Amino acid sequence: MSARRQASARRIQGPQSALTDFLATHNISAQQIRLDAEARRRAALNDQPDAGSQQEDQTSLSIATPVVADALAPSTGPRRAVADREDKRKKEQKVIEKIKASKKFQKRKRNLDDSEDEDDLALALFQQSAAPLPGQMENCAVCAKRFTVTPYSRSAPDGGLLCNPCGKELDQENVAPKKKPKRVSGGAVGRRRQVASKILDGTYRLGAKGLMTLCIETLAKNIDLAEDLGDLPQHIIDKIARKLSKHRLLDSRTLSLFLQPTADRVYIYDGARLTSSDFIRIFQTVPTLKKLKVRNGIHFKDEVMDYLASRSIDLEELYLHGANLLSESKWKEYLARKGQSLRSLRVYWTDKHFGDEVLAVLETSCPSLERLKVSHNQQVSAQGINEIAKLKSLKHLSLDLRNQVHPDGYVSMLGKIGAELETLSLSRVLDVDNTVLDAIHNKCRVLQKLRITDSDMVTDDGFTRLFEEWPNQGLVFVDLEKCRQLDSAQPRDNPNNIGFCSNAFKALMAHSGRTLKHLNLHGCRHISRAAFEEVFGEDKIYPELQKLEISFCEEVTDFIVGSAFRSCPNLRSLNVFGCMKVKDVQVPRGKILVGVPNAVGMVIAGTHDDDE
Repeated sequence: MSARRQASARRIQGPQSALTDFLATHNISAQQIRLDAEARRRAALNDQPDAGSQQEDQTSLSIATPVVADALAPSTGPRRAVADREDKRKKEQKVIEKIKASKKFQKRKRNLDDSEDEDDLALALFQQSAAPLPGQMENCAVCAKRFTVTPYSRSAPDGGLLCNPCGKELDQENVAPKKKPKRVSGGAVGRRRQVASKILDGTYRLGAKGLMTLCIETLAKNIDLAEDLGDLPQHIIDKIARKLSKHRLLDSRTLSLFLQPTADRVYIYDGARLTSSDFIRIFQTVPTLKKLKVRNGIHFKDEVMDYLASRSIDLEELYLHGANLLSESKWKEYLARKGQSLRSLRVYWTDKHFGDEVLAVLETSCPSLERLKVSHNQQVSAQGINEIAKLKSLKHLSLDLRNQVHPDGYVSMLGKIGAELETLSLSRVLDVDNTVLDAIHNKCRVLQKLRITDSDMVTDDGFTRLFEEWPNQGLVFVDLEKCRQLDSAQPRDNPNNIGFCSNAFKALMAHSGRTLKHLNLHGCRHISRAAFEEVFGEDKIYPELQKLEISFCEEVTDFIVGSAFRSCPNLRSLNVFGCMKVKDVQVPRGKILVGVPNAVGMVIAGTHDDDE
């Protein structure tokens, strides 16, 4: 054994410090640091011959050299340094080869053009993996200041790490706008209110929602992303339009989704956000239009009607709601030019701009008119009723006027056109009396729908005569809301049997009970308990009745409600608002009871089985 080896064998080494172990585990050679520092020091001495400057350079270099290098292992000579550098390069090359064989490298390599890019990519991944660890010192990539790396140090966009101040500045620059807090739902209470609202609107359906309903709701929530509705069926497009209108989402942009050049109908359920130009665009885009329905058409003005009259569009159905800026002269001009093809005309809330003079034009301008509805009108008077009597082709008539018309006007009208009427609706007719009921009995033979509301002049005897031995077919829809005594000091006292009372109720159900689908007796409070029990007796069945309204009929009890559900097997909903004697009724499974006078207010999809 040589003398050097013997000396090395006899050398006693103490335990290494933690810093020495840390540097060794990361392949940091203290000897190499020392050699590099000495080389820089010698180069500085050769460049600066002045003793003063040499001393300054030595001081600065000694400060720049890591302090830990002076306390580490002693120098073993240039050969060891060269060997260490070779080992380091070999280890780096092995790591790079492993990187090239990794799946991450293979995925990123697909977008490269040549092998040189592969080497650059491998080197970049290596440098990324060799980033300083927490606890090490590093220079900030922005301000070049020395800082201690922590697990929370931010990476610079162009590589490297950032000190804490520069990292905070980067966070402030990239901070995203605050999102609006999500609206907290009302939980079970909020859902119950939504269900109650749908029930009162008549849109509630038992059971789970269908796939089509869910799709329509999703589309309505994301309507801003839609570009076209494609070739959807017309009834689906109509459902989408209803959903958007309910949430006030129909505007100039979303209107384009419903304008198909080959369509023959456009239904707008809320046109409050549409302009006159939007209505004109409807006629420009849909040249084959036959049916037009507009609700809340506040900007359907004279210029829109002028444009419609100038186009080669012959409407068969026109439904306008809220177009109270449309002048009476434009109505007459349009009907004179385009009324030949019109079969249905429904006008709502036009105030004073649709009156007797417009109705006078219908006889000659609209020879094919079958349906006429004038609702919430302040201009039509008895003269207008006489003009309506001249429309021989009329089958459906609905009037809701603010001017009072003498009953003789209605009697005269029914004498001329009553034989052909299938629908007769007279809403809020305070002066209608038994003579009108007698005219209906004598003249009408094909009525399916009858509405007479808010009358305190008709009597129980008049209604009874109407339905007894009436050769008309069974009615499908009956609405006799608020036909009751009002003038008496004690409204519940009704010695003259004014309104729709017990005998009339029994006569109606005897005549049309087998065909009725909708019956509204809201406020007909003079129907006795005995009449209800007789009509809904054990031997009575009304197979078609689906909706029954008996709110504020004060003699309704739990027994009567239960009897109604039994006698009407297809009854979907029963309204009993104001019936204070209804307390603890058992609702059959799948039925809806609305207006129960308790905290719940309604029973939805009852759970009581009929065979229990």
